Amino acid sequence: MNRENALSTLRSQNEPFDILIVGGGATGLGTAVDAATRGHTVALIEQADFAKGTSSRSTKLVHGGVRYLRQGNVSLVLEALRERGYLYRNAPHLVHDQAFVIPNYHWWEGPFYGVGMKVYDALAGKLGLASSKTLSLAQTIERIPTIETQGLTGGVVYHDGQFDDSRLAINLAQSAAKHGAVVANYTQCIQLLKTKDNLVRGALVEDQETGERFEILANAVVNATGVFADTLRQQDDPNAAPIISASQGIHIVLPKKFLPNDAAIMVPKTEDGRVLFAVPWHDRVVVGTTDTPRDGNSLEPRALQSERDFIMEHAAKYLAHDPQPEDVLSIYAGLRPLVKSGDSSNTAALSRDHTILISDSGLLTVTGGKWTTYRKMAEDVVDHLEILSGIEELPCSTKQLPIYGATQDAIAEANLAPYGSASQAIRKLIREQPNSSALLHPKLPYQEAEVLYHARTEMARSVEDVLSRRTRALLLDARAAIEAAPRVAALLATELGREATWAAQQVESFTRLAQGYDFLHPDSVGQS
Repeated sequence: MNRENALSTLRSQNEPFDILIVGGGATGLGTAVDAATRGHTVALIEQADFAKGTSSRSTKLVHGGVRYLRQGNVSLVLEALRERGYLYRNAPHLVHDQAFVIPNYHWWEGPFYGVGMKVYDALAGKLGLASSKTLSLAQTIERIPTIETQGLTGGVVYHDGQFDDSRLAINLAQSAAKHGAVVANYTQCIQLLKTKDNLVRGALVEDQETGERFEILANAVVNATGVFADTLRQQDDPNAAPIISASQGIHIVLPKKFLPNDAAIMVPKTEDGRVLFAVPWHDRVVVGTTDTPRDGNSLEPRALQSERDFIMEHAAKYLAHDPQPEDVLSIYAGLRPLVKSGDSSNTAALSRDHTILISDSGLLTVTGGKWTTYRKMAEDVVDHLEILSGIEELPCSTKQLPIYGATQDAIAEANLAPYGSASQAIRKLIREQPNSSALLHPKLPYQEAEVLYHARTEMARSVEDVLSRRTRALLLDARAAIEAAPRVAALLATELGREATWAAQQVESFTRLAQGYDFLHPDSVGQS
């Protein structure tokens, strides 16, 4: 992908695109892949970077949703398990089978969760992973040697998917581009374009790097802006009633010593009814999450003190060694775009299904859902668009579509494994420039050659793009990421043709942002 070429195409396109997608998160990118592989002409714009918001801040799970089964939402679980299976097959370089242990502290939990997980297995059918099993006390401790053993009676092990969310987003952008879609980050929708009959037919957009504005014409426009969906809906129709109720989820990242084996911990119901995960991820441990109603939207939400306390208290409750604030390598927060239904004061009870709305002008808004079901959301959107805009109805092919980078080959280098088949390009860079094999930081696994690859082929435009979403350095160790920022800025400045002043500004900007991920820094605490 090349941003300059994409913008040039967007500016010079004479004929309207079949579809213009506003929003470069999971849903928008998935829609671009689906529409482009059907043969439609597609443009996608994102005001910031791909997956800048919610789509890079998940619990890193591709799952059916055990708690939805408990709530009786079998149709949602069925759909999610089916989609989990497709994603496991289509992106094997990013989606992996992850064992989860449910620790049992009461006599009834073993049979209760044991039966429940057998139902979960059965619902997955032919697309299932390994079967669930009941564990003895000794087997539970063997799988999770750092589990709190006081009162422990045994456990249940089941299997779900684990993945890297922002890497998948980048691969979806690459997949869309490979199949003819024109995608551009840092390109903001300023105003919807309408006909005299008040039908949406494109958008006035602005290049966020240069300030240049130009029009993109399209037969159909998709609003896939997540928690910001109401903003575009109300630009389309000032009288549109808000539908989004944002829910905040936070996570902390701990060193691997807190979960040294490969199994994850899943607590299906804490004392206040939440679900708690501790999941191995990139040689670290992700612990979360919360479900806190939030007013307002932000690209950089911060954890509330009550959420920080909840995660730390419950991590201590289920881990034999209580994590201390200085153990936390990073803390991050994300906002879920849940759809209002009655009383929205309890976001845990709101629908996790996706919702599609079509305004009188023809603007199609898609929101809700979750990463696991992004493909099905995209399929539904394009099915609606074909009817709505009169473009040719063509079959969906994404159930069996390998995502960019997909490979079954084992990749020896841990830092290159998430690139899949594209790891060959990074190895080639290292052969051509041996110095680029150097690590960005001794506490991080990433090499300088990766930054070159990000700038040349993945539309990385800033230090944040590289350290937050192309690599996951900011989540793995916020303080180390800050220390790596000057070197990344220097590499990017050379690749992008920037001046030294730009590099200095990048380091300053990223340091300010990354301090919000440092558990010990005051900027990491949100305002209630």
